[in-house]
Amino acid sequence: MNFFRGVIGGQAAGPQPSGSETIQKLCDRVASSTLLEDRRDAVRALKSLSKKYRMEVGTQAMDHLINILQTDRSDSEILGYALDTLYNIICNDEEEEQDESEDENAQKQADDLGAQFTDTFIQDPEHITLLLTLLEEFDFHVRWPAVKLLTALLKNQGVQVQGIILVSPMGVSRLMDLLADSREVIRNDGLLLLQQLTKGNAAIQKIVAFENAFERLLDIITEEGSSDGGIVVEDCLLLLLNLLKNNSSNQNFFKEGSYIQRMKPWFEVGDDNSGWSAQKVTNLHLMLQLVRVMVSPVNSPGATSSCQKSMYQCGLLQQLCTILMATGVPADILTETINTVSEVIRGSQVNQDYFASVNAPSNPPRPAIVVLLMSMVNERQPFVLRCAVLYCFQCFLYKNQKGQGEIVATLLPSTIDANSISAGQLLCGGLFSADSLSNWCAAVALAHALQDNLTQKEQLLRVQLATSLGKPPVSLLQQCTNILSQGDKIVRRGSKVQTRVGLLMLLCTWISSCPIAVTHFLHNQENVPFLTAQISENLGEDERLVQGLCALLLGICIYYNDNSLENYTKEKLKQLIEKRIGKENFVEKLGFITKHELYSRAAQKPQPVFPSPEQMLFDHEFTKLVKELEGVITKAVHKSSEEDKKEEEVKKTLEQHDNIVTQYKELIREQDAQIQELKEQVSSMTSQHEQMQTTITQQLSQIQQHKDQYNILKLKLGKDNQSQSNSQGDGSQVNGLQTEELSQLREEVEELRKQHTLLQTQLSDKDTLINTLKSAESQTGGSDNTELLQELEALRGQVQAQAAEISQLKTERQDLLRRAEAGSSDSAPSNSSDATQLAELESRLAAQSSETERLKEEEKKLSQSRAELEQQLASATSTVAILQAEKTKLQTEVQESKKEQDDLLMLLADQDQKIHSLKQKLKDLGETVEDEDDLDARDQTDEDDEDEDEDED
Repeated sequence: MNFFRGVIGGQAAGPQPSGSETIQKLCDRVASSTLLEDRRDAVRALKSLSKKYRMEVGTQAMDHLINILQTDRSDSEILGYALDTLYNIICNDEEEEQDESEDENAQKQADDLGAQFTDTFIQDPEHITLLLTLLEEFDFHVRWPAVKLLTALLKNQGVQVQGIILVSPMGVSRLMDLLADSREVIRNDGLLLLQQLTKGNAAIQKIVAFENAFERLLDIITEEGSSDGGIVVEDCLLLLLNLLKNNSSNQNFFKEGSYIQRMKPWFEVGDDNSGWSAQKVTNLHLMLQLVRVMVSPVNSPGATSSCQKSMYQCGLLQQLCTILMATGVPADILTETINTVSEVIRGSQVNQDYFASVNAPSNPPRPAIVVLLMSMVNERQPFVLRCAVLYCFQCFLYKNQKGQGEIVATLLPSTIDANSISAGQLLCGGLFSADSLSNWCAAVALAHALQDNLTQKEQLLRVQLATSLGKPPVSLLQQCTNILSQGDKIVRRGSKVQTRVGLLMLLCTWISSCPIAVTHFLHNQENVPFLTAQISENLGEDERLVQGLCALLLGICIYYNDNSLENYTKEKLKQLIEKRIGKENFVEKLGFITKHELYSRAAQKPQPVFPSPEQMLFDHEFTKLVKELEGVITKAVHKSSEEDKKEEEVKKTLEQHDNIVTQYKELIREQDAQIQELKEQVSSMTSQHEQMQTTITQQLSQIQQHKDQYNILKLKLGKDNQSQSNSQGDGSQVNGLQTEELSQLREEVEELRKQHTLLQTQLSDKDTLINTLKSAESQTGGSDNTELLQELEALRGQVQAQAAEISQLKTERQDLLRRAEAGSSDSAPSNSSDATQLAELESRLAAQSSETERLKEEEKKLSQSRAELEQQLASATSTVAILQAEKTKLQTEVQESKKEQDDLLMLLADQDQKIHSLKQKLKDLGETVEDEDDLDARDQTDEDDEDEDEDED
């Protein structure tokens, strides 16, 4: 307390303690004091000294401050002081303005000190976990310093701290909760913290994105006023860029979440575009970069195409084109908008067609492409803007043969309109202007109109130019070569390396893969001597690139030569190279292109980005052409005439091989068509089989219904007969059954017997046919169509079931006849009092007769269905005779069918058992029922008696 008394009460007598001693006493106070107030005062004092004595506080007090964070969690004030002190010793940002003359070494030493203290703090990962826990405290004096401290740690040692947070449970989720804090200070610092957290770590970027970061950030941007917002909007956009750049997973999530549609309102600009603030320019620049990230050429083609389609459908592309044609837009925003539109339309036919239809708001209206080209060939425009327009034109023609044809068509004589400026006129004007940058841009733009398009290369050969009055027009190809080789004035213009490089790139692109263009080029007698002279000379460093391009152009003339010109065949050109230049020297000059320092820079990405106009020499697509042709040209130059002949023979052989392959492909197509037809037939047969199965199922259900109805009627008749026999005696049955009715019933029974016999004969025929099929199958091999065999067995079972049903009906009718005959033998005349009951019995018998008639009709229907089944059996038999493949399968199926027959026999045995039980019940009821065995025995006895009588006679 004496120390605090000295500080509060004034200066004490004696020597004053140094800063280090004071800090040591404060640290002892923090460690030894038992009262919370004393510790709080000591930590407050350390905070006040932490900026002036950063080294001393960091080395002596860090452990005590961390201990405070662990032990004094209940007091938010001391926690805030401890966090502020740790932030002061770790953070490298100086709040106080420093003089410009301050030594840079001192600042570097301070940065090293912050990194050193950060390493000390994160040696124990639990310290980071402790800070993440403190972020859950709602108290402002705890949460805000904790956010700032974590941000400082990430700035100093980002990779290590990211690793600790990534493995910490719910670590990223706790940081994402900062965006939902109602206090803007904490939310804004939380944005800065997440920026540092997501730098260069794809795993954390994915976690943050799936924690609903896109939704929250877009909501904040909207709340803050979109492009008119302040620094918070900029922080949100920077965080979005971190999450989306080079992260295909997050890009796909952003697109699938329909967040692209929410970007459209950002680019709604009014008519008055004057007075843009610096913050608005920054915000809109970042928004355009965010759009470019989604459609960057380095992304996968599928993802880029999908995003381009979404941007067109939601109207974002239309909004960007509106900014493109608006007035008063700052130059850097206009340049970035042109680059953004370029990548939105690159390779997308729909977007390219829309861009071609955009007109500038001028009088008269002009296409946007024409307006942009006017800026490109205007040397007074900024260099970056001209580069952006060139990139836009390249993207418009990328994989767009329709657009290429439209551009070339503006140069053809039949389509030139003298009253309007076309794209072709602007390109020709730039190609032959005095500005070397315009020459280069126009040459590259025209080369992109010919890229991978043989038709347009041939069409461009028709273009004629009027050089001066009184002189005949010359072709565009001839004029380009004239600039390179002839005329004092033209030579003076072409002396610039940039112009000559642009023209040579145009010529190489034009005549590559086009033998007709090669012939036109070689037809000018001065072109080949000029190229050989350029290659063979020993020029300076600046001219080496021109020599390499001349060698490339001459090599293309050799490789794509169709030998139509007798003086410049492949062999003669190679002999000329060997005599005038030398093969080794030629290959060495050709290698100057790829060895140039600007070649590799242009080959990295499609967008032409150059520090200065003088370094604008190579085009990205041209570097691909050089890479493709350098090796084949080298081989073509070194090949002899014999090797060329062999190569031609190999080509012919390959063509023959290709013809053979084509024939086989056609044969395979025919076989595929046949297989498809067979599949359709199989599917139709399968559907027919299913329909037949459905019909059989319906018939079975109808038969079962008829059986149930018949059983019900039989039971009713039995009950009525029993009641009549109890009340009237057996004689009542006699009068009910007249002689005519009995004879009619006998006739019906005979008919049923005949039908049964006929069905038995047909059934035996079917059994014989089935056995024949089985024997044939066992000899010749089974069929691979298992479904047909199963259907055959099922049909056989249906026939047997119908036969059993008919026999059952026959048996029941015989029972009725026997009962009627037995009743007639024992009956007596009835008296008049029973007439009414007899009439009722007669009506019931009449109903039974009608039911019998209905059953006969059903039997006829069953016979018809049996005939249909016989037809199906016949077709199955023919199919079995045709298809003979898998013997083993058929034998297995035959065994299964035998098992099914055994099951049917078991079912018949069960049916016999049921009939026997029913007969037994009739016997128990007093009815006379004769078994088949008794009938057979009686018939045998009668026959024996007749034989005896005959013997006696």
